[in-house]
Amino acid sequence: MRVDFLITELNVGGAEKALTELAIGMHRRGHRVRVLSIGSEPESNRHGLVDRLSSDGVKVQFGGFDRWSRLIAAVRWTAERFGEDPPDIIQSFLFHANCLSPIASRKFCDSVLVGGLRVAESKRVRLLIEQVAVRRMAHLVCVSEQVRRFAVRSLGANPQACSVIANGVDVPTYRDATPTDWSTLGWPTDSKVVLFVGRFHPQKGIELIQQQIDKLIGHDMTRRVLLVGDGPLRRTLQKWASRIDGDRVRVLPWQPNIAPMIKAAALLVLPSHYEGMPNVVLEAMAAGRPVVCSCVEGSMELLGELGTTRCDSQGFSPGDGVQMAKLVDRLLDDPLLSRSIGDANQQHVESRFSNPKMIDRYETLYQSLLSE
Repeated sequence: MRVDFLITELNVGGAEKALTELAIGMHRRGHRVRVLSIGSEPESNRHGLVDRLSSDGVKVQFGGFDRWSRLIAAVRWTAERFGEDPPDIIQSFLFHANCLSPIASRKFCDSVLVGGLRVAESKRVRLLIEQVAVRRMAHLVCVSEQVRRFAVRSLGANPQACSVIANGVDVPTYRDATPTDWSTLGWPTDSKVVLFVGRFHPQKGIELIQQQIDKLIGHDMTRRVLLVGDGPLRRTLQKWASRIDGDRVRVLPWQPNIAPMIKAAALLVLPSHYEGMPNVVLEAMAAGRPVVCSCVEGSMELLGELGTTRCDSQGFSPGDGVQMAKLVDRLLDDPLLSRSIGDANQQHVESRFSNPKMIDRYETLYQSLLSE
């Protein structure tokens, strides 16, 4: 089959990683695959996903449209790409691509339009725009069951044309990573590092880490907190970290290879206010690490059933910084519990969230849609 993947941009992020793995997997299975990025080509230090796609023989094209003011030109460019080699399947990822694909594909009646919903975001204007787009789609793929329920409830998606395909993760990359030596950061090699990886944005709930920092680092002088990422809160976080005594909190820029840090960390913390299915939690679980994350969309499906040790020891209600700190404290003070939960996390991801399983689910869906 001929598949076009349309995405807003190809900087390194959760949706972008999922698309890259899916495109490469479909290409290796003999399908004609093309990736179309509405935005500009990433800068050289964030070119990793593009390099992977290109080295595997997947064609990648960039529109260079980074502003809403260029919407008409972006629609025209996308329609021209579709017209060059009309696809059987058009799969969009992220909000802007979801909104643009129904307009750009109007002339291609034989192409099956599939949307991709990654987060449950309830901003009114965004909802109104996406509601119109969803009505034009033959099918909507949601990254988690909670996001699917949001799509049906808030976007008016047809429940019969709305399915869940979770992100996958390359388990060996994280399971077999060589851990970072914390002495390279000037920290003791035996540091117990609480790691946050993600965009420095209010969505991620980083203020809970700031509010609870005294409890997170506590009396144990081996404890450290490391924040890795970029975003609008970067300068604020750097100033805050510089005021913490004892060099016990660091803020580092985005890293092209985060696997060694995840493998070396004592645990991952992610206090987000909303998510779709956080890739970084999948990655930490694949590395055999415990996680402490808010029980928002997607995260709960990764942690398992309420009432189980694996879930209750790692999940807290959104905004509950006190409980977050208690969970971190318990895991850091109980190495046996931490290892047990980390091992269970790894087994869970290997059995349910591997990349081959994700690719299987998309391929089966596409074949089903084309046979209708």
